[in-house]
Amino acid sequence: MTGGRKSSVNNMRSFDLFRMLRFGVVGLLNTAVGYATILVGLKLGLGDIVANATGYAAGLTLGFFLNRQWTFARADGFRSGILARYAMTFAVAYGANLTIVIGAVSAGILENPYVHLAGNCLYSVIFYLGSAHFVFVERESNPARGDNAAAVLIQDRPQRASTSRTP
Repeated sequence: MTGGRKSSVNNMRSFDLFRMLRFGVVGLLNTAVGYATILVGLKLGLGDIVANATGYAAGLTLGFFLNRQWTFARADGFRSGILARYAMTFAVAYGANLTIVIGAVSAGILENPYVHLAGNCLYSVIFYLGSAHFVFVERESNPARGDNAAAVLIQDRPQRASTSRTP
């Protein structure tokens, strides 16, 4: 898709139900792997902090590659800066989650599972939108780099037939 259709498709990207479901499946898988890694780390005597960090690293790594290949179907190679954008998106999403939890604790709402559920939902929405619009985005064509993608623009409207009666 190029030209006018490309921008309308990108605008609707965040509302793609099947992509959202794939993102959810990847989230469940990376959560399972991360949690299993935490349990193994604890069993090996790594301690809470190191085991937790190792688990998050394992889950985020799996999530990155599965989302890149399956959820957002990237076929244009490993672009520079993508890991930094992924890490920034995670940081913003996780920060929003912590904001909900810390705000609830500050308001005297302690150990409430609904608070964590709300934080996790906000985290998931922010991480999905960030992934769809900031991390795993289509590469723009740049003739200075030698890119020739989208060299021909196709309009997103039907062409009108000529009204002239002469051939």
